[in-house]
Amino acid sequence: MKTAAAWIREGIIATGIDPASWAYAEDYTGEDDVIAGARVSAEDSGVSAIGPGAASALSMLAAAVGAKAVVEIGTGTGVSGLALLRGMRTDGTLTTVDIDAENQRLARKTFLDAGVPSQRFRLIAGSALDVVTRLTDGHYDLVFCDADKREYTAYLHEALRLLRPGGVVAFDNALWEGRIADPAHRDPDTTAIRDLIRAIREDDDLVSALLPCGDGLLAAVKRPEA
Repeated sequence: MKTAAAWIREGIIATGIDPASWAYAEDYTGEDDVIAGARVSAEDSGVSAIGPGAASALSMLAAAVGAKAVVEIGTGTGVSGLALLRGMRTDGTLTTVDIDAENQRLARKTFLDAGVPSQRFRLIAGSALDVVTRLTDGHYDLVFCDADKREYTAYLHEALRLLRPGGVVAFDNALWEGRIADPAHRDPDTTAIRDLIRAIREDDDLVSALLPCGDGLLAAVKRPEA
């Protein structure tokens, strides 16, 4: 994942915010050596890790809903998973799914290096849609998605089934390095993310926000039942 300075050099900054202020906000919480190591592993493995600002937002969302049961689609090397674990209740469990078993090996190391007990995370290697369809309806407090962009709308459908009322679903790369806002970009990944944004925005059962941190974090709360 690019650093805040790299985003600034490329000019991919939200309109109306001073680049230095954006970088300050992106790096607001800081990151420790464990996360730094996981980012190096991600770069070496060709994995795009979530940005620092979006990672801190995930920790805050997990804390805000008192998350005890969380699903992550797209483990990577553990950057986002550790952010979720650090915001969750100390008795909470993260279920994280990735098609690449090597990614999960690296994520396990990240979690253990950070002192997270092994019983607090469950690593499942496999296709996301094959795995999450077997998880329990209405059992989860938060679902985070950062995997195949063309499956994002399918992930949303499964997330709404998995979430309890008041639960949160979040998607990384919702701005897709500037492509989403530029109508000239019509490749399949960009189109799929636009479809997701539209689906969430038009769902009256969701309260959503598109946060301009990292590469964009799209988050929505499943309205509590009346």
